[in-house]
Amino acid sequence: QVQLVESGGGLVQPGGSLRLSCAASGSIFSLYAMGWYRQAPGKQREFVAGISSDGSRNYADSVKGRFTISRDNAKNTVYLQMNSLKPEDTAVYYCSAGKMVASGAYYPDYWGQGTQVTVSS
Repeated sequence: QVQLVESGGGLVQPGGSLRLSCAASGSIFSLYAMGWYRQAPGKQREFVAGISSDGSRNYADSVKGRFTISRDNAKNTVYLQMNSLKPEDTAVYYCSAGKMVASGAYYPDYWGQGTQVTVSS
């Protein structure tokens, strides 16, 4: 079992930046791939970014070049640095722990409770 707690969400103006954090506990963090998803009102939850246990990264096309996922195994924490934010990035962002296969596809097993990100002037 893995417990995940997100933080760092909030209100930001278009073009601004935010860094989300996700603290993990309950299992061996370094063995898991980690991922971020988001869900906007009235839409399905969608993949944003994933990072494997050895640091390989994968991003949704909509955030490539603007978002960066990273992990600190010593702190059992995964981050999502979000730059050049747009109103369409507004959503609840969820951290997850799971597995990443050789193709780069990510499959979540555990979820956090989510943190709201609102991009608005």
